[in-house]
Amino acid sequence: MLLEKELNFIFSSFFILTFLFQFAFFHIKPLYLTMRILTHYILLLCLFIVQQQDAVSQSRNKSASEIQQDLQKLDKLGSVLYFAAHPDDENTRLIAWLAQEKKYRTGYLSLTRGDGGQNLLGTDLGIDLGLIRTQELLAARAIDKGEQFFSSAYDFGFSKTHEETFQFWDHEAALREAVWIIRKFQPDVIITRFPPDRRGGHGHHQASAILAHEAFLAAADKNKFPEQLKSLNVWQAKRLIWNTANFGGQNNTSDDQLKVDIGHYSPLLGESYGEIASKSRSQHKTQGFGAASSRGTAIEYFEHVAGSPARETLMDEVETSWKRIPNTANIQQLISELNRDFQPSNPQQSIDDLIALRKALVSRSVDTKSSSASNQKYWLEQKKKEVDDLIIACAGIWADAVTPQGHQVANRPFAVQLEAIVRNPGVQVELVAVNGNPINAVLQTNSMWRGNTQTQSNKISQPYWLVEPHTLGKFNFPIESVGYPTNPDYPKATFTFKINNQTITVDQQVRQRFVDPVHGELYAPLVVLPALTVKSSSDFALVKEGEEQSIQLTFSRHDEAIKQFEVQIEPIPGWQLSQQSIQLNFDNESVLSRTIKVKATAARATKALLRLKYKGEPLRYIKTLTYNHIPSLTWFPITEVACQPIALEHNIRHVGYLAGAGDLVPESLQQIGIHVTPLTDKDLSLSNLQKFDAVVLGVRYYNIAKDAGSTVSKLMEYVQQGGVVVTQYTVNSRLTADKLGPYTFSLGRARVTEEDAPVSLDTNDPTLIFPNKIGAEDFEGWVQERGLYFAEQIDKNYRTPLRMNDKGEQPHAGSLLIANYGKGKFVYTSLAFFRQLPAGVPGAYRLFVNLLTNEK
Repeated sequence: MLLEKELNFIFSSFFILTFLFQFAFFHIKPLYLTMRILTHYILLLCLFIVQQQDAVSQSRNKSASEIQQDLQKLDKLGSVLYFAAHPDDENTRLIAWLAQEKKYRTGYLSLTRGDGGQNLLGTDLGIDLGLIRTQELLAARAIDKGEQFFSSAYDFGFSKTHEETFQFWDHEAALREAVWIIRKFQPDVIITRFPPDRRGGHGHHQASAILAHEAFLAAADKNKFPEQLKSLNVWQAKRLIWNTANFGGQNNTSDDQLKVDIGHYSPLLGESYGEIASKSRSQHKTQGFGAASSRGTAIEYFEHVAGSPARETLMDEVETSWKRIPNTANIQQLISELNRDFQPSNPQQSIDDLIALRKALVSRSVDTKSSSASNQKYWLEQKKKEVDDLIIACAGIWADAVTPQGHQVANRPFAVQLEAIVRNPGVQVELVAVNGNPINAVLQTNSMWRGNTQTQSNKISQPYWLVEPHTLGKFNFPIESVGYPTNPDYPKATFTFKINNQTITVDQQVRQRFVDPVHGELYAPLVVLPALTVKSSSDFALVKEGEEQSIQLTFSRHDEAIKQFEVQIEPIPGWQLSQQSIQLNFDNESVLSRTIKVKATAARATKALLRLKYKGEPLRYIKTLTYNHIPSLTWFPITEVACQPIALEHNIRHVGYLAGAGDLVPESLQQIGIHVTPLTDKDLSLSNLQKFDAVVLGVRYYNIAKDAGSTVSKLMEYVQQGGVVVTQYTVNSRLTADKLGPYTFSLGRARVTEEDAPVSLDTNDPTLIFPNKIGAEDFEGWVQERGLYFAEQIDKNYRTPLRMNDKGEQPHAGSLLIANYGKGKFVYTSLAFFRQLPAGVPGAYRLFVNLLTNEK
């Protein structure tokens, strides 16, 4: 376990190194190219550093009120599946009400992990954002007590129709997975958030409703996906309903729909479900979805879609008591007595009755010839799990499995410290074994038992959906993994307890535990590393014709038992590499830096990926995501450098950058030799601004800036005196300035989501001519989208040299606005440069350089 002095050193080192890195990045361009070793040390330190929110112990004992809630839940045999497309689509108030007021088993199936959304808290997008939003959903479920499921669908970005969505998602695969989850979860009622047509808005929303209806029918059809029936059974939910709503300027509720008041207050919880829901919804922090609490009557509306219509309650015609299973009167009686006799101040008094209930559940046989045999078995197993959890909670048993080091190496054993304690008196508890190894220790009340064991992981701690390469619409993994929010096979310790002569096992995930001088005791997820990782100086190399570019590689050895590595560099057609392999001899070092050079040899070389292999497997690098509201996240992307030929001319040397909600445009501009200086509102004096060739505003700047009106006036003075200001997209809600440029325009919601949508250009516009001649070919290879939140009601003083549209729509002129003002130039652009530049799209660089260039 780390000592306090060690922790202070780690935190101090982290901040010092971070400062040095940022200084070098923004102020010393040559040094920036040699900072990767420094980055490596920062990254390793990040493996130790986590935020306060990581200190959520899986071993936390339930309070008496939580135990009482769970005792009451034993009496309910009903389940509901909420079905939508993204994190933040779910109705958290309804989920909280279903799970905690009605005490049904309640799940939320988010088809995607929200990879294609925006991030108001940082620069992480795509896969990284999906990892973050997965944890946000799990934090929400921890509050509203629903369960969380996912399919393999990848959120490729905004889509306007379900037809476009299904061009990316494999419709049949998505349906197969939805059926799998329904057959496994066996919901009595399925609730969709959206309709299957344009009223649903986002094409993903529409697709989710279509899939829900198809899966509702297919799950009950033995001829649909019959291979699933080897381990699952067909399942027919009673009904499929649409949870209508009034939001986004569209009211889909009506008086003839089923209406349910879910605005109840729970004395046991001390909150209304509107208050619980606000906390749950507010976990979607990267989307800016902080929500106010609601109290009092709250009516939800439901429209019938399929199955048996509901007339009075969501569970009409569904038996949710123990009458659902024949010959269970004794079970019902035991549960009634448990709830009647429960003593909040002495929960251990319920253990013997819980053990009696457990035995009754285990001994209850199922008539395999019955049409409901599968569901009977399902509920008996589910209630047994709930009873096991209650026995542990009533005994006050706490168990933990920790390692003093937060990172280990795959295929290498490591030490795990074990702890167990029983804290309620009058309970006979014996720790029989851990991971099958005999312990046979009788636990004394409130006396900690400690032990040690060894374990190992035979694979790195890569999220299961990222082990194999994914397509633009789908992650690739076996059907058996569908539904799991995180890896189900994490390193763990299995504690086997004998409680009042009843054997019960508890799985405890192995984590790092340490004490932070400010936040106290913290937990961090265990990171299992490969033997060797490598980080490149950039994810892409833009190489001019006839020139050679260096790529710096930083190799990190994590397995101290291996000193020598032979790394193979995959050849790439059309490109010349300075070498085909790299010999690494670490001796006593853990980090080595090497440089390779690339040069285009073909007359018209095309984009190619440079990859490295060790023992036939692609090498990866460590990526750690640290946010205040979720556990630290580490995953291992494949190290690859996109080698891309580019014809680029520019004389831009120094740019000032006003950061918005977060993007990687400054780092991208550094890659083409432009020095970038971060600015704040205090730096906007004319004398200071005039040293820059241009000033760029980050995405959504005018949604987060506090004194934006003053900022606009200062920037316009700079433009009048010959400066260039480029403002990237912002959204039309919560604007902090009335006017964003020298002339008026408004912001709409129009966007072009087809990244290959045709673009019409005014080839005579000066911005499309100098210093680079921009043509249709410069819009090839764009990723995810063309642009978003286009400008509207545009003053005639602006030039709009681009026209673009998605299929079936009219061309839109609001993606790029240019105005000469005084001696300078003002640009407002809704083009998604924040996606294109980090992706190394050559045409986007050529166009952006032109935007930065003064035409006078």
